[in-house]
Amino acid sequence: MGAFVIVVNAEKVAVSGKKRTQKLYRRHSGRPGGMKVETFNQLQQRIPERIIEHAVRGMLPKGRLGRALFNHLKVYKGSDHPHEAQKPVELPIRDKRIQKQR
Repeated sequence: MGAFVIVVNAEKVAVSGKKRTQKLYRRHSGRPGGMKVETFNQLQQRIPERIIEHAVRGMLPKGRLGRALFNHLKVYKGSDHPHEAQKPVELPIRDKRIQKQR
């Protein structure tokens, strides 16, 4: 199935343009009138991990394999995580556009 992926510093996700105020995240409680809509900015303040999880889930297959792969993703708000005993390896970011923003 592959290795686990640990993403840290989820609160530092940056977006370009007006996405901070115009990108919408929707969820539904299943009850009548249960549609909840919030902007990127609101979600980043409330649950920053959910932004990365939502983006990755959209890139994975939609069936049983995608659900199994998604369970291998661990996202954390800050730089602290409980997986130090597993000796995680840091992967450098190769995209030069992203490196400039750091």
